[in-house]
Amino acid sequence: MTYNSTPFRTTRRLSIRNAGLITKKDDDRPDIYAVTLAQWLQARGISVTLNDIVPDLDIIIVLGGDGTLLHIAETAARYSIPVLGINMGNLGFLTELTENETFRALEKILDSDVTIENRLMLRARLLSEEQQTAYRYALNDVVITKNVLDRLLDLSTVADGQYITTYRADGLIFSSPTGSTAYNLSAGGPLVYPGLATITVTPICPFMLSSRPIILPADKRIKTRYEAGNRSDLAQVIIDGQPFWEMKNGDELEIQTAKHFLQLVVSSTRDYFTILRNKLHWGYQEKEREEAR
Repeated sequence: MTYNSTPFRTTRRLSIRNAGLITKKDDDRPDIYAVTLAQWLQARGISVTLNDIVPDLDIIIVLGGDGTLLHIAETAARYSIPVLGINMGNLGFLTELTENETFRALEKILDSDVTIENRLMLRARLLSEEQQTAYRYALNDVVITKNVLDRLLDLSTVADGQYITTYRADGLIFSSPTGSTAYNLSAGGPLVYPGLATITVTPICPFMLSSRPIILPADKRIKTRYEAGNRSDLAQVIIDGQPFWEMKNGDELEIQTAKHFLQLVVSSTRDYFTILRNKLHWGYQEKEREEAR
């Protein structure tokens, strides 16, 4: 059991002397914006580190999108560094501030208390006859997916040693509450409020329509065993969008909650439900009807 009872939302003053700027790869605009932001911070006596996370940072400012934030979440959580996301494109679920809001938000962070959400993370490792890998960490999800297009995966799944079922599907998604709006949602899984302590297990295109997503308590240790019909078949493990391991017949993937949370600095003017409405276009039909009248 790794989950602890850390409060989901806390309010505190951040003493910022060292800031890290992380920019989206292969995109010039965040790099250009980082120069302006670095000058603004340095004019206020704050040292700036670019694209390098070191333990003595007081805050990490991500310039990019949710994918850029996911890339650094494991390291930021391990060092307990608060993260502020500035979205350089469309409004994100994690990088929720826009460019126009950046300096006003930073002024408030420097001058007053800020709200930080402690986002639960998952950790996973592969267990096989040959090896027991080191843990890898996910803010959104851990996914088992097939390599062979015309075959379903048989994935025998247990929670704390109690057998759940053997999923016959294109794969399985193990998502944190934060990740419920990612692959889990497109696979038909539920939206989960990010303050809840849960792990959601969602089959991808299951053979049986009765195979439904299940939400488990955060203290469960989940193991999934790959039972390949053809011993040469392999499955792939993807963590927050990055491929890590291949599973062969008899291999097990272990998933549980991590000890460390991602400390996400959130806007005081835009709550979680506002983001959902904007990203998922809730209420747009009603709005369009009103405007057409």
